[in-house]
Amino acid sequence: MNHKAIAILVVFIALAAAAGYTVFSSGTFMNAQSSPGAAGVSPPSTGYGLVERNGVSTGGGALAIAPVPSPGSSDTGSSEIDTKIISTADVTLEVKNVTGTVDALKALAIAQGGYLSSSNIQNNEYNQLTGTVIIRIPQAGFDNAIAGVKALGTVKSISTSRQDVTEEYVDLQAQKTSYTNQLAQYNVIMKQSTKVEDIITVQEQIDQVQTQLDRLNGRLNYLNNQIDISTITVYLQEPEPVGGQAGHDFVATINEGIAGFLGMIDVLIIGVLTLLPLIILGGIGYGVYRWHKGKKAVASGILEEKK
Repeated sequence: MNHKAIAILVVFIALAAAAGYTVFSSGTFMNAQSSPGAAGVSPPSTGYGLVERNGVSTGGGALAIAPVPSPGSSDTGSSEIDTKIISTADVTLEVKNVTGTVDALKALAIAQGGYLSSSNIQNNEYNQLTGTVIIRIPQAGFDNAIAGVKALGTVKSISTSRQDVTEEYVDLQAQKTSYTNQLAQYNVIMKQSTKVEDIITVQEQIDQVQTQLDRLNGRLNYLNNQIDISTITVYLQEPEPVGGQAGHDFVATINEGIAGFLGMIDVLIIGVLTLLPLIILGGIGYGVYRWHKGKKAVASGILEEKK
């Protein structure tokens, strides 16, 4: 093979290699352009993405918000969830001094970092004082507060309850996050809306989401209050007198006698008023009888004189 043929072969191989490289590069570029992921826009760092949808017009096209998970939002198992417990107790105490015990319960609540929620003192049918006191104690001092309450008198009954509301609490938190995200998305749509009807529609959605969010916040605030501050209800009563409740009471006997006397008078008045029509009719009949009898006596006297 001469040098001319070798040169021609080298040029041909170089041209073929160049053509193949061009084809390969063009195909790669076209594949990249036709790839679904290459044409998309990466989600914004805020966790929300815009997608086209028939609905709210924003001037340049119909836009709506599609939720995009925030980074790490699905990693629920990485952090331990605190258990949410609502602690309550009902205690019935027999005490010698109801009023003094109410003051002692108030001092106990303050010492534990809590407060006296309400108190009610009254006399029962046996002229004994009874009371109902509700104290609120921080969760950490619940057991110590129960021990302090029991030491104030004789325990007649006691019941405690520890309600686990962790599942409800976590669910409410998740709903709150969802509604918060929706609210943020609707606010984005609102800023992009140009037509009045679209603005009104979006505002209605914002109002609905805000209402649900307010309800969730209210429930969460209630649960947080009940979880953080335990409730102890104390029922107070004085001990029964020696001999039970059947002791003789002269004053009560006199009062009962007066009440019986007045009751009898009431019966007599009712009876007289009920029989009054009969009494009137009887009086009229007796008057007519006396008049008729007198008239006959006069007539008889006249006849006797004529004879």
